[in-house]
Amino acid sequence: MLVRTFGSAVTGIDAVTVTIEVNVSIGIRFFLVGLPDVAVKESQQRIESSLRMLGFKWPGKQVLINMAPADIRKEGSSYDLPLAVGVLAADEKINPGDIESYVMIGELSLDGTLQPVKGVLPIALRARDEGFRGVIVPVKNAREAAVVSGLDVFGMEKLGDVVDFFNGFRKFDPVKVDLLEIFRGEANKYEVDFSDVRGQENVKRALEVAAAGHHNLLMIGPPGAGKTMLAKRLGTIMPPLTLEEALETTKIHSVAGKIDDHTALMTRRPFRSPHHTISDVALVGGGTFPQPGEISLGHNGVLFLDELPEFKRSVLEVMRQPLEDRIITISRAKSSCDYPASFMLVASMNPCPCGFHNHPEKECTCSPGMVQKYLNRISGPLLDRIDIHIEVVPVKYEKLSDTGKTEKSSVVRERVVNARAIQSKRFESVKGVYANAQMSASMQRKFCQLDEAGGRLLRTAMELRGLSARAYDRILKVARTIADLGESENITAEHISEAINYRNLDREGWAG
Repeated sequence: MLVRTFGSAVTGIDAVTVTIEVNVSIGIRFFLVGLPDVAVKESQQRIESSLRMLGFKWPGKQVLINMAPADIRKEGSSYDLPLAVGVLAADEKINPGDIESYVMIGELSLDGTLQPVKGVLPIALRARDEGFRGVIVPVKNAREAAVVSGLDVFGMEKLGDVVDFFNGFRKFDPVKVDLLEIFRGEANKYEVDFSDVRGQENVKRALEVAAAGHHNLLMIGPPGAGKTMLAKRLGTIMPPLTLEEALETTKIHSVAGKIDDHTALMTRRPFRSPHHTISDVALVGGGTFPQPGEISLGHNGVLFLDELPEFKRSVLEVMRQPLEDRIITISRAKSSCDYPASFMLVASMNPCPCGFHNHPEKECTCSPGMVQKYLNRISGPLLDRIDIHIEVVPVKYEKLSDTGKTEKSSVVRERVVNARAIQSKRFESVKGVYANAQMSASMQRKFCQLDEAGGRLLRTAMELRGLSARAYDRILKVARTIADLGESENITAEHISEAINYRNLDREGWAG
């Protein structure tokens, strides 16, 4: 008897439906074709053990299984469930009537328990788009799949539950998730707040500007000045995720296996902070079986690189193209896949090896040559792609011990959201652009017009500091964001002046 079941393969952050054809006929051999990997081939042993637990036997006939399309490699153990159901249906142990209406995924334990798998959200989205009635997934993946509307999602604990479902022995209710309730309850809940930070008003202002325009930022200062503390609070002032952004972010984390069984949808912007020993592939993604890297896991959120000069030069250089294009393409001999990488880069570093160059009280023990060599670990092209360089100085005792009220994240976030609203209206006719940092050269000429005083000030800064053309662009974009925060239609000399002050590493003599 020939039956069809449906599974799914994940490529990049999208899914492709896999048709599994099972034919049980006269003979004694077992064939599994359609480019399966070792994990898929090993499914026979897991399925046999699960069937015995249900009181069934592996068919005593020839079993031929084809997984189509045959040119896509089938990887992992998520095909166990559709393969098992296909074998049972072809052996007439399951009523095949509704089988073709569902996409099924799940790994089988030897006792028939369904184990969670990766990539459930993109699989559910693909099933809905292709007109399937529903999906059957392990119970721990059910909430993640249930965020897709217009699709019946059934979370099952064991293979026996799936058999009962198709045979009509038991009634199962689809899992429901209220997206609006999730957003209302979780969107702006953070354990940290801007009000925790005493002093550092100029750095807080720089972070506000960065969040408002989605600008990359570098903080330079001695150990203990508060760089990491400030970076961890950046997400609390960024605009809340939209539903579209939340779905895209959740898809990436789902494919990477970073979604736990209690999470239906990511409602807060991700904050990724990899260690400086990270490899090139772990940062940008890839591998023998491509997976998203840290820059993609930070999509729609923050990628924080602490102690930037300690990262390997090759690791930092591979970020240059994703910083511009906001996407990373992983190419292999047989295929390629794209991962989104629209992250906000926030980095911190000491000013020198000992950490006390330009310190107001402690003396630096490094020679000028050592300071410059330390800074040269970060290439000029990468520094040019960082819009804001801000110096972080130690906070004095008077500020630290001040018990007065400081501005909360919610107040700052309101200003950031208002500035983003101005930018959304400005770029509403341009697809894929929603913040000033993403402006092209033509958009910059249109929206970053300077008055005479502002132009004169910027020219003087360019000549004195020897700024590159890219640094010129960055200053204009940051000035446009500063103007938006002040709800000013025009960029003035005051806005240009503040933007120039956010290029600390371009200041002549900074390195001694």
